[in-house]
Amino acid sequence: MTDSDPVYQEAFRQLTEWLQEAEARGLREPQAATLSTCGADGRVTSRVVLVRRVEPKGLVFFTNSLSVKGRQLAENPRAALCYYWDETGQQIRVEGVAHPIAPEESDAYWETRPRDAQLGSAVSRQSEVLVSREAFIGEVLALEAELQGRPVPRPDHWFGYRLEPDHIEFFINRPARMHERTVYVKSPEGWRREWRYP
Repeated sequence: MTDSDPVYQEAFRQLTEWLQEAEARGLREPQAATLSTCGADGRVTSRVVLVRRVEPKGLVFFTNSLSVKGRQLAENPRAALCYYWDETGQQIRVEGVAHPIAPEESDAYWETRPRDAQLGSAVSRQSEVLVSREAFIGEVLALEAELQGRPVPRPDHWFGYRLEPDHIEFFINRPARMHERTVYVKSPEGWRREWRYP
């Protein structure tokens, strides 16, 4: 198992420490990471997502599975996440396979979201053509009126993914391009740590 390998445990500790330090420094959106996905047609797309949980089994983010990223992950579950904090000169790259999490996990997170965010997510046909912003706002208001204060149900197509790492790289920017790159790679024999030229 990924989370029991001592080399992976070392990488996971460093990952969580860097994230905790970024939060402690008050960096803006330290949970934000660029997610890159690629569909069966080979077309790569990237966008920023918020990684809501970092746990030994992987990194969890939530999205509309009917979006471009959701459709690409259905065709090809390999994906990559990249954190970058300019203030500290640090970057973390994580590559692996993304799988949908259990419905009850998505339900639990959905219930913590602000109602406005729930309404917007429930109405949005993410990545489809939108006639106008006013039309979108009108759909949100219509759903709110329909629910009359009742809880907003989580749409079946909106859920979380867990990216299970097989490659984690830590990069530190140093003067004169003497940067530090530490890479953790999973192979059939287990995890190994490598240092690489910047």
